Amino acid sequence: MDLVIIVAIIVVGYLIGSFPTAYIVGKVKGVDIFKVGSGNMGATNVARACGIQYGALVWLWDGLKGVLAVLLARAVMPDNTAAASVLAAVAVVAGHNWSFLATIITGSIKGGKGAATASGTFLLLAPTFLVVIVLAVAAAVVLLTRYVSLAVLTSVAAAAVAILVLIGLNVLEPVYSLYLFVAWMIFIRHRSNIYNLLAGKERRLGDRV
Repeated sequence: MDLVIIVAIIVVGYLIGSFPTAYIVGKVKGVDIFKVGSGNMGATNVARACGIQYGALVWLWDGLKGVLAVLLARAVMPDNTAAASVLAAVAVVAGHNWSFLATIITGSIKGGKGAATASGTFLLLAPTFLVVIVLAVAAAVVLLTRYVSLAVLTSVAAAAVAILVLIGLNVLEPVYSLYLFVAWMIFIRHRSNIYNLLAGKERRLGDRV
């Protein structure tokens, strides 16, 4: 693999991930998303502050960031699309979680929690049956508990375990093990949610700021 191409995939993926969708949508509604609710640059915080339709828009756009990063990476590294996809996925989620552009806007390190952007990469990287299973798990948890964070954490954990199993069965190439960094970043950014879930203080879907 050409080192220049690898670096380009990582840098471009990171910059795509850094695009502050939630901040822009919030501004259109007259809300500084970094100063309301959890202060998180994500769809759930936007849904609570601006309405569920705006949260859905942010989720869609952040998901498309993941799709775009992976497709661009595959285009520039067509001889090894597996490695290109994984590198782009890790980079774009890192860019979303620790956004360079949001940091410039606010003067401090800001970002989202990676779920929506990771979902866009997962759609392209994982086998269709696994995507369906993970989406079903997430939907079931939301319907039963109304905890979006719990749905994210549960589905991400399930996806990580499934990927390891598929690598062990030689269904996926070993390079896909690097995709576990995406799961790790999501769990790191959901630390406060985990604490709140354990303490019974986590907000449910539909709760307003």
